[in-house]
Amino acid sequence: MEFPEDLKYSKEHEWVLLDGDLATIGITDFAQDQLGDIVFVELPSVGDKVAKDEAFGVVESVKAVSDIYAPLSGTVVEVNDDLPDSPEMLNEDCYSDAWIVKIRLSDQAEIAALMNAAAYEKFTAEEGE
Repeated sequence: MEFPEDLKYSKEHEWVLLDGDLATIGITDFAQDQLGDIVFVELPSVGDKVAKDEAFGVVESVKAVSDIYAPLSGTVVEVNDDLPDSPEMLNEDCYSDAWIVKIRLSDQAEIAALMNAAAYEKFTAEEGE
């Protein structure tokens, strides 16, 4: 499994790349591995408000349907328009081209609740036991 050091991670298996008050969000390598072959993605719309720990999208695989949870609160400023037509991108490279949304943060203090790569790797190891 891959856990890039420059990202933050949520307990719901989303990753976050921070750039000032802009957060790019996707699902982790662990999440896509657990889901299996992803066949459908439902995204929010630009302008939608998302709240920390609340569902804002859906990923469907051959195994299961899973909600995508917002690791931080904010307003959606961009969605990855390639994903609905090519959901398998999430299995192929979940950390670069397969980002899900970009949000403008409304509460920077929420960042403190996210895990770094080492903590997330430990979290997934414990969850897999």
